[in-house]
Amino acid sequence: MSTPIPFVAETERTPGFTHVLLIATGSVASVKAPLIVEKLLRYANVKVEVIATKPSLVFYDADAIRRTGVRVWTDADEWPAAYKIGDPILHIELRRWADIVLVAPCSANTLSKIAHGTCDNLATSLMRALAPTTPTYIFPAMNTLMYEHPLTAEHLRIVRDVVKYHVVGPIGKALACGDIGVGAMTEWRDIVQLVVDEFNLHALDGGSGDIQEDVWK
Repeated sequence: MSTPIPFVAETERTPGFTHVLLIATGSVASVKAPLIVEKLLRYANVKVEVIATKPSLVFYDADAIRRTGVRVWTDADEWPAAYKIGDPILHIELRRWADIVLVAPCSANTLSKIAHGTCDNLATSLMRALAPTTPTYIFPAMNTLMYEHPLTAEHLRIVRDVVKYHVVGPIGKALACGDIGVGAMTEWRDIVQLVVDEFNLHALDGGSGDIQEDVWK
């Protein structure tokens, strides 16, 4: 079996393209990750890479994303058995590659890790290594009582006011657990629109680049 070619930002970046790094974490809202990817790919000059925490993989088919040509990176890719000192380090190369980082969804667990500077997986290691100049958006998604817990407010304060990430949402709606309240991830189309507006992206078909939600079901 051949050794995979390491990911190196310098060779993976394409001049004139917008490089979007999507991080999906262990919230039910990760079911929307494929939709975010598919929608972004309907805009010109956009490249997408995905980091998936292990819990997030319960909620969507990573191979469906891979079939679009987008890579889905997991903890197993960070330190391969063949790694030796001097080889590229994945979480560093991905942060060098990214023009924008979207943590969508950001679970209560990952939010806590980011606020405390924990680096125990590929996603949190990359977050700790990010340059402050990289636009970074956090989209919280959790049960209402988890969101209303006093520790969540403190974690959001640190992420927003100390680390200077943009926090968007959550919103109120019927949650996957059956509760109704604030805690749902910002609508996935609005997440994509944020990237479109920030980088003035244009749909490949000259229209809205819209897709149906059931395309991934």
